[in-house]
Amino acid sequence: MTERLKSILLRWLKVPPEPEAPAGSSGSVKTFRASPNFFKLKLILWVVRQTSGIVGIIIFLTFWNTTVGRKAPSRVNLAVTIFEFVGIAGFLLQLPISYLLVRLDYEMRWYIVTDRSLRIRTGVWSVSETTLTFANIQQTAVGQGPLQRLLGIYDLEVTTAGGGGGHHGDSTGDSMHRGFFHGIDNAPEVRELIQERLRRFRDAGLGDPDEAHHAHHASTNASPDLVAAAQELLRETQALRRVAG
Repeated sequence: MTERLKSILLRWLKVPPEPEAPAGSSGSVKTFRASPNFFKLKLILWVVRQTSGIVGIIIFLTFWNTTVGRKAPSRVNLAVTIFEFVGIAGFLLQLPISYLLVRLDYEMRWYIVTDRSLRIRTGVWSVSETTLTFANIQQTAVGQGPLQRLLGIYDLEVTTAGGGGGHHGDSTGDSMHRGFFHGIDNAPEVRELIQERLRRFRDAGLGDPDEAHHAHHASTNASPDLVAAAQELLRETQALRRVAG
């Protein structure tokens, strides 16, 4: 695919540019992309779908022309012929478009990891961006299906407890938020990197910066009330001592 055609399609589909790195130090940014074998897997599935469409068209044409079509009125046969022409033309027209979408879906994938969070951007027709902070990550898991094993690629799943990240285009309503590194060929290494940075993050005693900010304001706002309550308690204690004396 030429860069010019790619830019035209991305502009027409209104796909956002490459995502910015999430919160974290600039020197810690690591960007991962899907493996070329992931595109091969997507291409295999595309071929299966197109083959199924061709087989369906052939079965319909054979069935109609050998059975129903012989007995149907001429007007019905004419309508079916027009329908067949439009259907075949539409199928042939969608072949290059659907192929380009498969190619772009492979290319427009970013998996970005910093020392404090990670961001996942996927999709062309429907763009999804997920940001997860290390303060809420619960576990990581590597998965691999039969075809993935043949191609040497993996899926890395990162799970957080509720509220751990910003999700755009994904509203499952589940209290557990998940992010997926689909189709990478170095999932064990990426998982080890995330776990190592997660250990450093927790050893440093860091938390979600937004939560820390809110906690600081809550503590500041509560301080005058606590002081007033302590002063009132002191006055009551002094009065009680005078009465007892």
